[in-house]
Amino acid sequence: MMATRWMRSVGLVALVVTLSGCSLISNKATKMVADTLSAGGTSMTSDNDPELVRDAVPFGLKTYESLLESIPKHVPLLRATCSGFTSYAYGYLATDADLVRHTNREAAKAIDERALKMYLRAYGYCARALEERFKGSTQGLLIDPVNAVGKAKKEDVELLYWSAASWGLAMALSPDTLAIDFPAVRAMAERGLALDPGWWNGALHELMITLNGQELLGGSQDEARRHFDRAVELQKGLSPGPYISLAMAVSVPRQDRAEFETLMNAALAVDPDANPTERLTTMLLQRRARALLDQIDYLFLKDLE
Repeated sequence: MMATRWMRSVGLVALVVTLSGCSLISNKATKMVADTLSAGGTSMTSDNDPELVRDAVPFGLKTYESLLESIPKHVPLLRATCSGFTSYAYGYLATDADLVRHTNREAAKAIDERALKMYLRAYGYCARALEERFKGSTQGLLIDPVNAVGKAKKEDVELLYWSAASWGLAMALSPDTLAIDFPAVRAMAERGLALDPGWWNGALHELMITLNGQELLGGSQDEARRHFDRAVELQKGLSPGPYISLAMAVSVPRQDRAEFETLMNAALAVDPDANPTERLTTMLLQRRARALLDQIDYLFLKDLE
């Protein structure tokens, strides 16, 4: 999830405006803002008020986009913008849709469409960053994805993760048009995992749970469980993420209601204060778990007696 200091951007952007009379200073100031914002922090992810953050995030995202108009090739800011839109759509919109998916299908469809636009918008920024890092990667990912990311280094893992996450989440909402690009998403995730398997406390393993749930596209439920075990181990059981991912990627397709309930209850049992730097992330994931658990009768066919 997000780990950026958007609230701090207010003062920094004011500095850029103040110095805008001199193009040289303005350019330096803009890059200073971009570097600071891209460096990340925990003021958002440690917050205990999801709705306060929800109201604040859009300003931060528009700030990022405004800065990119002046420095369109700034890779760290492109990556941060990609991660911000992805996190906002997944952390808020996806759950909003799940809350009404089976009771108000038109409302859910509208939210899904908005989320899809945000995921694609996010990937657009990641794709620009990838192109800056690896010329020709945009087309290369569609033709020979493994080779397209073959030159990526450990410093590129964060970019690979958010590229795969944003594109993969878009694909999940529009499988008829985007499923053909699945090998590219998998190649980026696997390259990141090979470079730094423990990155961000197992975030790539968590992503691989979802990707391996797609058995028709070459996934393996056994592999999904292996990545689940590793993610939980790396996170020391302090994140609801792996439990939700395995429940949706494996339990639902297998129609294993008992396992689904066990996993969701495990996600809800995580103490948000046990990992203060990811408190907001935990709270948002648990909101999603509650929404999905409330929809259990729609996710699983009732036993016919």
